[in-house]
Amino acid sequence: MRQTLRRIIAESADLELAGMARDGEDAIAKARELRPDVVSMDINMPKLDGVSALQAIVHERICPVVMLSSLTQEGAQTTFECLELGAFDFVGKPDGTVSSNLGAVARELIAKLRAAASQGTVRQLTRNRQRRNTSRAPIRESFTKVTRATAVAIGISTGGPATLQEVLPLIPADLPASLFLVQHMPPSFVSSFAKRLGQSCSLKVVEASSGMAVAPSTCYVAPGGLHLCLHRKATGEVVIRTPATPPTLFVPSVSVMMESVLKIYGSDTIGVLMTGIGDDGADQMVAIKNAGGQTIAESEETAVVYGMPREAFERGGASVVAPSHEVAAHIVRAVRRPA
Repeated sequence: MRQTLRRIIAESADLELAGMARDGEDAIAKARELRPDVVSMDINMPKLDGVSALQAIVHERICPVVMLSSLTQEGAQTTFECLELGAFDFVGKPDGTVSSNLGAVARELIAKLRAAASQGTVRQLTRNRQRRNTSRAPIRESFTKVTRATAVAIGISTGGPATLQEVLPLIPADLPASLFLVQHMPPSFVSSFAKRLGQSCSLKVVEASSGMAVAPSTCYVAPGGLHLCLHRKATGEVVIRTPATPPTLFVPSVSVMMESVLKIYGSDTIGVLMTGIGDDGADQMVAIKNAGGQTIAESEETAVVYGMPREAFERGGASVVAPSHEVAAHIVRAVRRPA
């Protein structure tokens, strides 16, 4: 595994391999000695596991850590634990614990290593984690005057699982809107992710499936490897559709989801774009805003990776720019605005 990672890093001219560690204890020692810009570390290691080694590196604020995880249910649970403890992000190993096929995710790994090595990442991750550890109750609002159907379309990628813990738990259980969420992650992780998210939210959180009727006060998480789209029946009922097409860089795609939501809800669409690499959803934020909807982009202040929200802002697709811990309040305010 270490030799495979060495070859992947060597193929990137802008990355230099500072050192290699044989186990969790050695990883901590090497991190302290070499002070690298970023560490890539397996969850499954001898002597000291990746979770424990991560905790030490995060506690000492040495550098960001990108975890490697097996694509299993157990691996998903441990990975989310790592993200909550302060890992920058993770990459799923295609072939399980001992994976000889890491080349299949080389592009993703290199992109996340580059993003993690950005200046100020450790400080930002620490601040965000401290805010999440501060208990905050859902926003209390009265929605008695809200009668129209409203949709909140949320797109997020790198750094997303931890960031969402600053947003969705603050949304009140009686929000008169349906939420549609695309989080870029391996398909095998989505079910565990939706369940874990639901445990911390007042809102109902479900993994979306084809034919599912759309209801308010519910967050529909895009299924793994499929798009999250909507369809209005002749009766007026809105239901979920989960096509595998069109082919896009990310499946599910934020752009495909937002476009579908806008087609159904029009000016009653609220677009939200947060941390992530690339520009998925940026053009659709512009379309939502131009159609009379509200759009919220996470600010550089808290974004683990200021990519997707920056693209939305620079293209003129952000009605509001706000740090992650204020996004929930802006969503509630947008839902309450007069028709």
